[in-house]
Amino acid sequence: MTEAALSAFLTLLQPYNLAMLLTGVLAGVFVGILPGLGGTVGMIILLPFVYGMDPYAALALFMGMTAMLRTVDSIPAILFALPGTAGSQATIMDGYPLARKGQAGRALAAAFTASMIGGVIGAIALSLSLPLAKPIISSLGSPEFLMLAILGITMVGVLSGKRPLRGIIAGFLGVWLSTIGGAPSAVDLRYTFGLPYMMEGMPLVVLAMGLFAIPEIVDLVVRGTTISDTPGLGKGVLNGIKDVFRNIWLVLRCSVIGTFVGFLPGMGASAANWMAYGHAVQTAKDKSQFGRGDIRGVIAPESANDSSAGGSLIPTILFGIPGSAAMAVFLYALVVLGINPGPTMLTQQLDMAYMMVWGLALGNIIASLVCMAISAPIARITTISIHYWIPFALVIILLASYQSTRSWGDLLLLIGISVLGWFMKRLGWPRPPLLIGFVLGGIMERYLWLSSMRYGAEWLTRPLVIVIGIITIMSILAGLGAGGYLRSKFNPKAVEDD
Repeated sequence: MTEAALSAFLTLLQPYNLAMLLTGVLAGVFVGILPGLGGTVGMIILLPFVYGMDPYAALALFMGMTAMLRTVDSIPAILFALPGTAGSQATIMDGYPLARKGQAGRALAAAFTASMIGGVIGAIALSLSLPLAKPIISSLGSPEFLMLAILGITMVGVLSGKRPLRGIIAGFLGVWLSTIGGAPSAVDLRYTFGLPYMMEGMPLVVLAMGLFAIPEIVDLVVRGTTISDTPGLGKGVLNGIKDVFRNIWLVLRCSVIGTFVGFLPGMGASAANWMAYGHAVQTAKDKSQFGRGDIRGVIAPESANDSSAGGSLIPTILFGIPGSAAMAVFLYALVVLGINPGPTMLTQQLDMAYMMVWGLALGNIIASLVCMAISAPIARITTISIHYWIPFALVIILLASYQSTRSWGDLLLLIGISVLGWFMKRLGWPRPPLLIGFVLGGIMERYLWLSSMRYGAEWLTRPLVIVIGIITIMSILAGLGAGGYLRSKFNPKAVEDD
């Protein structure tokens, strides 16, 4: 494993791979500073460009985007009082009051420094999980992976809103959509309605763009005003960096919280953000300034936000179970690149796993430095009307959708899915479970076929299958009974936006 880690590090340092890492970082700037788009849209935008790309370069590109999105989202949160992604919601609580006091520079510097430390800790956690999980993963077969996929959908469903049943229904609606087109084990076309365009199934890029990107852009257009009335950063950048090291134990504790919460399917960066903020408030001796401009209210959630990226990659890499919509898109990208999460990655493609570790760590360092450099220019352009930003975002979305199959059907399907996504957003139906169900649907069907072929009906009696099945049922029952309470503690909108 040491040899694989060293090989991955040297591969990342190759000029082309470093250039791809920097490209991902810079691309993340555009997505991250537009409030509401988030990591899912960022991953989707990259997806059409990785077809045929060298896997190492593609991983560097994705890790750069991931690192930047978790860092740059604090800029709109602090300057505009609008979360760049769901993972920066709690940052608004004290970040925006600090900006209103003329201390935006201090708040941003603290946020970027805490993000860098948290991101590196998340990468370390991912690295440590690989040798620990290898013997466990090797002992699992297709029946266990099938049950883990079902568990992933149900957990995301029950934790994804005030009404957990809606999340479960949305998840299995995604599974149904994944069955459109050819069956994996037989020459059979399903739900194509005689349309040649649907014979190869519904493109993931089009589905994800319609569910997330277009509804968010519609909301931005409706909001329609300038982003901010106070474009200045003020002084105190150096003080913000010092604040982080004065509260280094808070940063470390919240980074651990973020890593753990990111590991849990369905929780994501948004829940980590709020839990870290709550921890900061609960452990502070003087709580009087929280919500009015306490720098600890910026440091805690931002360190957890970035560390959760490493945590969320752990189930994605080790089990092939994405914990959020963004990780679902990333999982699909891995398959496109010929990388198989799970036992194969830990035995035959271990250097790929360490490529993600090094890319995430270095990407976070670069992202923090880039954000330090661009904060002042961005602050000056925040008085520009949001309507000037929308055309650029729409062009990118349309091009990314059309690249799926280069058919007019892509654009027609995008319109239809956008209507579905907008209604789901308006009516309070969670969208990430649908996307995760779509990605896991193909995996579930493949593992079901393999399990039936290898074991017949006996796979249902395997001990781990029974254990995971019981956990799945318990998670559904617990979610239906306590889902509303749990989500009220960690912001009901959290996973929906993530």
